[in-house]
Amino acid sequence: MTDIAALLAPLVALRHDIHAHPELGFAEHRTARVIADALRAAGLEVHEGIGGTGVVGVLHHGSSSRTVGLRADMDALPIDEKTGLPYASRHEGCFHGCGHDGHVAMLLGAAQALAADPSGIDGTVHFIFQPAEEGQGGARAMIEDGLFERFPCDRVYALHNWPALPAGTIATRVGAIMGAADKFHITLRGRGGHAAVPHDTNDTLLAAASLVQQLNTIIARNAPASANAVLSVTQIHGGHAHNVIPGEAMVAGTVRTFDPAVQDRIEERMRQIIAGIEAGFEVSAELDYDRYYPATINDADAAEDALTIAATVGTAQRAPEPAATSEDFSFMLQARPGAYIWLGQGAGENPPPLHNPHYDFNDAVLETGLRLHLALARHWLAPQE
Repeated sequence: MTDIAALLAPLVALRHDIHAHPELGFAEHRTARVIADALRAAGLEVHEGIGGTGVVGVLHHGSSSRTVGLRADMDALPIDEKTGLPYASRHEGCFHGCGHDGHVAMLLGAAQALAADPSGIDGTVHFIFQPAEEGQGGARAMIEDGLFERFPCDRVYALHNWPALPAGTIATRVGAIMGAADKFHITLRGRGGHAAVPHDTNDTLLAAASLVQQLNTIIARNAPASANAVLSVTQIHGGHAHNVIPGEAMVAGTVRTFDPAVQDRIEERMRQIIAGIEAGFEVSAELDYDRYYPATINDADAAEDALTIAATVGTAQRAPEPAATSEDFSFMLQARPGAYIWLGQGAGENPPPLHNPHYDFNDAVLETGLRLHLALARHWLAPQE
């Protein structure tokens, strides 16, 4: 049996090293090299450069053709860290504010443990280290680069730390667990001019103000009352002088949904409102609507299995509702059955949330995450008579 306790101190040190040297999406060259070196040192087969900077470690044991994939994301965020930690980011404007350094450490620990003791495994485990999760579609890039053709996965799982849950608590749910993330960017164009003679202009700022008000009626009046959906306007830009009505203004924001039919209805209604703005204010409008992350939808059997397995590792609970935040593991779950799992890491009162400059991954949950990875692999690849 592998001495998991002996793995923990080196994993903490590795996590701190990655934290101190964060890299943004598709630029995780040092991180990928550290991962690849650790996998080789454990005796695993290693493949690099998948979908850009992605790494896959492969463990074969036994004669079964069954396979399972375990994914960790490895990119950082474009945020300045304010933790004051001794291992704080050495790179200004780049910070592991979402805990991907911890995800890497947990999955590497599981790979090391299984390589040292593959008992209970009959099949193949693919350890997937994914780049560019933070809004750049690294999962999609790996899939388009042949991830599942080269490394077949009958099931695929991913863990993500969750500060809102107590440390060590494991949660997931059947169906939607994270939202679809759409981006919209609307450019309004008219005839600008002097603010003292507005009748000679087509006022793009007045049009933008009316547009923002109308967009905020869509969820309340056009989405079913039972639907979980969010539309948030997050940017308004236009003008540069107090006495000039600008000829161009911009409105942008995000839409979060869990049901494709609701997603379709929101975009349809947005286009109708924009057409009305064009007619009512005599401006032209251009909508760029980008469905850049689908909803993260757990396979029912995989999620139920994950809850059963989680109870053997720690405190397991069924998540009562999905989160409106998004995750590009959704692309992997569109391609293969599997489940996305939250691992609680909250400690004390009001722990900093994800994407906060004071956030840090809780090293106390490394062992729980490592053991959960092991249990998921051993459950799916258990020898069959």
